[in-house]
Amino acid sequence: MHEMSLCEGVVQLIEDQAAMQQFTRVKTVWLEIGALAGVETEAMHFSFDAVAKGTLADGARLEIINIAGRAICPACERQVELFARFDGCPECGHYPLELIAGDEMRIKELEVQ
Repeated sequence: MHEMSLCEGVVQLIEDQAAMQQFTRVKTVWLEIGALAGVETEAMHFSFDAVAKGTLADGARLEIINIAGRAICPACERQVELFARFDGCPECGHYPLELIAGDEMRIKELEVQ
């Protein structure tokens, strides 16, 4: 379950920011996770709760913002929604497409004290 290591990275980034910005508690974490990132959101919730125990994020609420997969077709030059990484263009059938969104994971916002 790689979600556990992803959450460890998130908590480490939060702790780094706490040291720089001098906050002592995190109440809410908003994560943007792309539909093509290969991340299970339920596993993220479970892992975050486990990894955050005993840290300044202990008890924080994890909010996940889902980002749709988007790509540009080099043949018809349309921007299309992508549901699987290796799908062809739904407009013209061309393959491969240029992925422009949906494989990312980032901390969007923190609510801190």
